[in-house]
Amino acid sequence: MADMTRLSQRSMAFVLAGGRGSRLKELTDRRVKPAVFFGGKTRIVDFALSNAVNSGIRRMAVATQYKAHSLIRHCQRGWNFFRAERNEFLDILPASQRVSEEMWYRGTADAVTQNIDIVDSYGVEYIVILAGDHIYKMDYEVMLRQHVEQGADVTVGCLTVPREEASAFGVMAVDETSRITSFLEKPADPPSTPEDDTKALASMGIYVFNWKFLRELLIADAEDPNSSHDFGHDLIPDIVKKGKAVAHRFDDSCVRASGAPSYWRDVGTIDAFWEANIDLTNFTPELDLWDQSWPIWTYSESVPPAKFIHDEKDRRGVAISSMVSGGCIISGTEVRNSLLFTDVHTNSYAVLDHSVVLPNVVINRSARLRKCVIDRGVEIPKGLVVGEDPTEDGKFFRVSEKGTTLITKPMVEAWKAAQ
Repeated sequence: MADMTRLSQRSMAFVLAGGRGSRLKELTDRRVKPAVFFGGKTRIVDFALSNAVNSGIRRMAVATQYKAHSLIRHCQRGWNFFRAERNEFLDILPASQRVSEEMWYRGTADAVTQNIDIVDSYGVEYIVILAGDHIYKMDYEVMLRQHVEQGADVTVGCLTVPREEASAFGVMAVDETSRITSFLEKPADPPSTPEDDTKALASMGIYVFNWKFLRELLIADAEDPNSSHDFGHDLIPDIVKKGKAVAHRFDDSCVRASGAPSYWRDVGTIDAFWEANIDLTNFTPELDLWDQSWPIWTYSESVPPAKFIHDEKDRRGVAISSMVSGGCIISGTEVRNSLLFTDVHTNSYAVLDHSVVLPNVVINRSARLRKCVIDRGVEIPKGLVVGEDPTEDGKFFRVSEKGTTLITKPMVEAWKAAQ
């Protein structure tokens, strides 16, 4: 039997980070979804990369495509600690028309196909394919071990979700050994799990392959004119029919405190993004960013500590049930149930309530903001009130289905021009 110790050392992580994330609307006008800020100082892609590092994987590639500059710069600044002389890498693989001058990445599988020579140069046995746009903590070593022990051609990471919610995902039907018997894309009537007919297994977009096996598959897929060159649409259903596909349950490898629920979020809409960030201000958040045994790595700017100034009635610099990052100056502002990223400066008589404020924002005097997401670099005009009248807010800002208001620089410029 092969040596089973630390399979992660014989593996690489291939992070698919090219998708725009159009449901985040104007938040992804200037940056790809994996580069969107999350949790006070990190970005979404940091979770997949941190999981890989914490699992023992030290060879990684990040495939980029849509508006990748922000993501590439973040990886260069925050993930530059790998040492090639120790056989550690983080390669950024932009869609660089390597195959032909007309061809960008045509699908998730094609993103790997176009970089076969680079993966070959890593000299790995296993490849872990990851989506770069989800928030979760997971030990990939556990999944690798299951893959090898069960002799699978592919192991698919799966969330256990209520059956009525599973129609939004690719869903696995499995037998008692976790072998996948069918893979259905967004089915109207999702199959249940063998142990619980109210639950279904939804694909997380995480796959483990033996590299030799996947390499042959990708070459054959590239020559198939009928393929969309996508893991979920083409390769995985094909392996389910012809080979051995196995489901790995996220509950088995989720990193969490004892007794805590497993945590996975797709912060793909403005409401989901707002909610997941605001959840971190709860007394005991489900996602533990304070856990030193499974840290989330990121680029840490050199900034001074947060400062709170003024102590008069209606002009008190305070933050209650909130997270405030370094470089912030809370000057005579009441901050409640909010999450402030680095270098946010607020001014007297302003109120922030249940708001997510991205870096380098200035909030001027007497502004009142409730249930807002404020994009990076926005300057909120003096006296602006948002979150109290959705009809009025909707004239200049984007108000979501659940009443979250997104504020970006162009929106503020339009508001100012109309005054």
